[in-house]
Amino acid sequence: MIGTDRLILRPWQLSDAEALYKYASEPRVSELAMWPCHTSVEMSRSVIESFFIPAEHTFAIVLKETQEAIGCIGLVPRGGEHHPTGNNEREAGYWVGMPYWNMGITTEALAALIEYCRAHLRLDSLIITTDLRNIASRRVAEKAGFSFISYIDVEDIPSTLYRLSFK
Repeated sequence: MIGTDRLILRPWQLSDAEALYKYASEPRVSELAMWPCHTSVEMSRSVIESFFIPAEHTFAIVLKETQEAIGCIGLVPRGGEHHPTGNNEREAGYWVGMPYWNMGITTEALAALIEYCRAHLRLDSLIITTDLRNIASRRVAEKAGFSFISYIDVEDIPSTLYRLSFK
């Protein structure tokens, strides 16, 4: 578990399924995050059980104030990266529910994940890929110190690639 001023980053739990569905069923969130829109609480529960729980270093973004999971942040599981990673490098990904856009929550969560990766995982670098249209996600990466590397295509979606080196 990782704490910040407003957030707790913790492993996903099956009891988070309704909260996940609440935010992941918004088409604008799923489209910009490059994954399928959730169509039921059961689908969200299945995603938690099949993808989030087994994925080491994948965390629910939980508001301390409400204890509700409002988004997700973590490392893309090995083999699922959107771009090849270098030696001792991992891809990070994140999203937050629409009601929490433009509140600095994702920036706060990413800063905590970066510190976790630097201190506990001893990675050399992180990459982030974003849908080219997702200006907010690109700004989060830039505010966290990531540098633009190139434009790429991720499954025919025009995207951007960013890198943060810890060296």
